Formats: sequence, C-alpha cells, structure tokens
Amino acid sequence: MAINKLIAFVVLLVVLQRVRSDDSPCGFPAIFNFGDSYSDTGAFPALFPAVQPPYGRTFFGMPAGRQSDGRLTIDFMAQSLGLRYLSAYLDSLGSNFTQGANFASAAGTIRRVNGSLWTSGYSPISLDVQIWQFQQFINRSQFVYNNIGGIYREILPKPENLVSKALYTFDIGANDLAMGYLDNMTTEQVEAYVPDLMERLASAIQTVYNLGGRYFWVHNTGTLGCLPYALAYRPDLAAEKDVIGCSVALNAGPRFFNARLKETVARLRVALPEAAFTYVDVYTAMYRLMSQAKKIGFADPLRVCCGYGGGEYNFNKDIGCGVKVEVNGTVREGKSCEDPSKSVSWDGVHLTEAAYKFIFHQIVDGALSDPPVPLRRACQAKGQ
Repeated sequence: MAINKLIAFVVLLVVLQRVRSDDSPCGFPAIFNFGDSYSDTGAFPALFPAVQPPYGRTFFGMPAGRQSDGRLTIDFMAQSLGLRYLSAYLDSLGSNFTQGANFASAAGTIRRVNGSLWTSGYSPISLDVQIWQFQQFINRSQFVYNNIGGIYREILPKPENLVSKALYTFDIGANDLAMGYLDNMTTEQVEAYVPDLMERLASAIQTVYNLGGRYFWVHNTGTLGCLPYALAYRPDLAAEKDVIGCSVALNAGPRFFNARLKETVARLRVALPEAAFTYVDVYTAMYRLMSQAKKIGFADPLRVCCGYGGGEYNFNKDIGCGVKVEVNGTVREGKSCEDPSKSVSWDGVHLTEAAYKFIFHQIVDGALSDPPVPLRRACQAKGQ
C-alpha cells in the first residue's frame, strides 16, 4: 500500500512538472528589444530633453522614460514572462540589465536620417546604431561580469543567459513611413523605399543571429492613418476616411510595409533554419482597438487625452502634451484628460497605457501571430 502511494506521488510530481514545462517551455531569461517610441523605456530622454509630467502619471506617478501615461506593450510582455521591466541601454541611473536591455529609441528609424534631431525631427539612434549598442553590451557586460564582478554581478546578466537563450523583439518602422508622409510624399513614393527598409531590417536580424540570437518576435507596424498627428499633418491624405475616421491613404503605407515584412520574415526562416521567428500582427490589434473602442469602454479613439486645442482631435502640433506656450500674454498648456484609461490616444502620436495593454492581450496568446504561438512559447516557432 505504501509503495503504491509512493509510486502515485512520484507520477503526480512528473505530471505537474510536465504541465509547468508545457505551460512555459521557453523560460526566456532575458529580452533584448529594438525599436522606436512604442517600446522605448528611456533611451530618448537619456540623450535629449526628458519627457515632462503628466507623462507617466498613470502607473509610475512620474515620467519614466516612456512616451505614454504609463506602461507600454513591451512592459506587459516582460511582466508576463516573469521578467523585470527593461532598462534602457543608454540610461545610466538605476538601470538593471540582469534580464535584458532595451535599445529602442523614440523617433528611431530603420534607415539612418540626414541631419540631427533638431533638423530632421528623428533620432540618430537608428536600427543599425541599436545593433552596435547591442554588440557593445555583449562584449562589455561579459568582460565586466567575469573580470570585475562585485556589484556588477547584481545588475548585469549571467554570461550563460546573455545571447542564445534570450528573446529578441523588434518593433520599428513606423517612423520610416511617417517620415515620407510628413515630407509630402504619396503612398506610392513611400512604398518605393520599403524594400530597402526590409533589407536593412533583415541585415540587423542576421547580425543578432550571427552573435548567437535564436528567438525572434517581430512586430509589424500599426495604424498610422488612425493617429491624430498624422491626420492633422496630412489633411489632404486624411480627406478619405474609413468608417471609424481613419485615413485610408495613410493606412495604405503600413499595410504595404507589413506585407513585405511578413515575406521578409518568411525568407529569414529559410535562410536561418536554427532560429525561431514569430511575425506579430500589431496592425490588426491596433485597428481592432480603434474600431471597437466605444464598445469596450473607451471614448473617441481619435481624440487626444493629453493635448491642447479642442476641435476634432484636441491636437495642436505647437502645444504638445506637458508643453506650456505663451501666446499674446496667455499661457496655454497641453494638459492630460481626467481619466487616461478611457482614452486610446495619449498625445496624438502615442497610445495610453490602457491601449497598450489591450494590444498586449490581443497578441500574447499568438492569435495574431504567424505561426500562431503564444509569447511564452516563441522558442517553439522554429521550423514553422
């Protein structure tokens, strides 16, 4: 009788262990992220003027390097994997890289930009620079961890967790499209340089692969034509709207980009068979949010929460969120709405924490991914 109970107990332990293993088979020890403002957790304000209140008001209670009132999709992703929020590689104060690092920069692009931030409006931390930073991070962190040790072993990743076991996330390309549209290009002109963007992105991923990276989670780009700033800057292209008020023309570029991106990821699967690639359809998640906003508790998805000017979008490009401007002796300020959780658009360019959380829940289970694997199983996308 005692032997039978012991056998039953051992079997139960094996079953439970298998369930735990099946539930989270990848066990990613770290995330390394590359992208733009939709996933930047502090690089941009470490280089340029820091974001001011009311940014960060919802979750952090203060500006926290994010272009939002709170957390971003990448924050929810890290949390779901049991990892800490990613510190920006360029943030020297209080950073902890034990479970990864974030190389994304607000205003970041796939292609390098001509001119400085002040002349172009875009960050010099393009994707190739982010990849260089990643290479530097690997080399320096391994050396410091092994040769200096001490406090650094508490804030740097263990060398064995550094490259091959980590998840690599890419969320970039929106600014490359916006750059063309805001330079008065047509959709056809924007589409003409998308193949070059794909070559550069593929090259960046190839570099990470050559360094040992094997698990890639690649976001497509969102609904540019549903963002108030794009609608305000290109009223000519915003003239033709769909049923929810988004610009048909301004959404054509992202759809073209996303189709080419999916093809690029498919080619990378063939070229790099030892890697696992997951293509994630953020565009559909974001459009679903826009189209269902009022049904699921949001207000007008095209109206800015933190802005100034009223009107259709409550957006004024000269008086942004947290900005004070004196006009004819009167101070005008881009203020936050009372309850950001009811808004989709935070500042006309970026989304609210509530919107990012909705998008996270749309993509985390793999329903919008190719192959349809959940985030925690992204390592199993190999060969699919």
